[in-house]
Amino acid sequence: MVRFTISSLVLALCAYSNGVAGLDLDLSSEDSIKSVAKTIAYDMMTYYTGNLSGQIPGQLPGPPPNPNVLNAGYFWWEAGAMWGSLIDYWYYTGDTTYNAVVSQGLEFQVGENADYLPQNQTTGMGNDDQGFWGMSAMTAAELGFPDPPPDKPQWLALAQAVYNTQLQKVDDVCGGGLRWQAYSFLNGYDYKNSIANGCFFNIAARLAVYTGNATYADEASKIWDWMESVHLIDDSYNIFDGVPIASDKTCTEIRKPQFSYNAGVFLLGAAAMYKQTNGSAVWETRVNGLLNQTINVFFPEGIAYEVACEAALVHCTIDMFSYKAYLTRWMAATTKFAPFTYDRVIAALQTSARAAALQCSGSPADKPQGAGRMCGLSWSENSTWDGTSGVGQQMAALEVITSNLIQKAKDPLTNSTGGTSVGNPTAGTGDSSSQDPNAKDPKSAGDKAGAGILTAIVIAAVLAGLVWVSMPDEKMA
Repeated sequence: MVRFTISSLVLALCAYSNGVAGLDLDLSSEDSIKSVAKTIAYDMMTYYTGNLSGQIPGQLPGPPPNPNVLNAGYFWWEAGAMWGSLIDYWYYTGDTTYNAVVSQGLEFQVGENADYLPQNQTTGMGNDDQGFWGMSAMTAAELGFPDPPPDKPQWLALAQAVYNTQLQKVDDVCGGGLRWQAYSFLNGYDYKNSIANGCFFNIAARLAVYTGNATYADEASKIWDWMESVHLIDDSYNIFDGVPIASDKTCTEIRKPQFSYNAGVFLLGAAAMYKQTNGSAVWETRVNGLLNQTINVFFPEGIAYEVACEAALVHCTIDMFSYKAYLTRWMAATTKFAPFTYDRVIAALQTSARAAALQCSGSPADKPQGAGRMCGLSWSENSTWDGTSGVGQQMAALEVITSNLIQKAKDPLTNSTGGTSVGNPTAGTGDSSSQDPNAKDPKSAGDKAGAGILTAIVIAAVLAGLVWVSMPDEKMA
């Protein structure tokens, strides 16, 4: 993913205490949770224009042309993550308001080969970017989200296509693992990071549970073993950002920033492996280790906190504002695969949800219709709005609040317990474009429009003297 920081000037202009007490959340009331979630989801969707005439379905506005402009747009992957949050919203609340637009977005962006590698995203495609779309498709299959029409790609088959295209990219450099970027001509290809490998691990483990096919679990285990072998997962279950590939093809200089979504993506994957192995002691130990360290690192005083940037928000990139959404989403889902985690998880989710609701007290100038209720990132500041707003902040608040309904929610489905999503175990295996994007079919009309818009943005950025650089996380934290 490409990440930019937000200028201190913009934050200074936006941040103020507006005296609003935030959203009124009563966690003892299911109706209250659903009502607050409905408000947050509505405000989040005011950022989305893909369902309007002339716009591209599935994409959020962006990508950001200027790193110093608040809410200047979003990268492609975050839209895929947002659809996952709205699937969760439907799962927890039963509200079908956004189901049609979610389906449209997930279906429109599948790409020419139904593998979430659309040609018009080639110049910024990370394996993690593709992975987030694949995980949303996996969630749709597990939670019984309404299936697409028979002539459209199906949720399970899409997750399998992402898995298969990425399996082809696991190489022997540094003993295994996925590279950050999907193609060799992209800056960041010589970096192996935890989120790319975590997405693959997560999808593989969940496919193993859903399908009963142990081959997926075998590949998930290999990724875990590789992560430990290069010390991206240490003995205390810290998960570090990544490691550059040196000129001699070794990986020894670990970059040690910690991001909450890395902890979350491996936690849920490990819980799925615990489920798939019928409660093996090995995976129980790993789940416990990950959960305990996740709470220790990312929940100081019991409230979720993005340790890499939250102390000084000017260090947060546009992406980082959304990371707590995935952390809390995956912590809640973990309790379904590994029920012994429930008490620890729900305690962290409850304190964080109360704080997040209070932080939804902002009045950004670009969202007058949401005055006094737009969400910031700094939940530990309670009702003193931190001056930030955007899709990531709304998504994070939505996930942590709705996750408090996890105990009452139905268990994830599998092929043998009522899952209806149609799979294709060979999806993506014959797609040469997963390695060489030039092998893709000609663009569709919609893709041509998207590519034209992207080209115009790039030209404008060049004329403005801006240079877009894709770089490993630690350089931006």
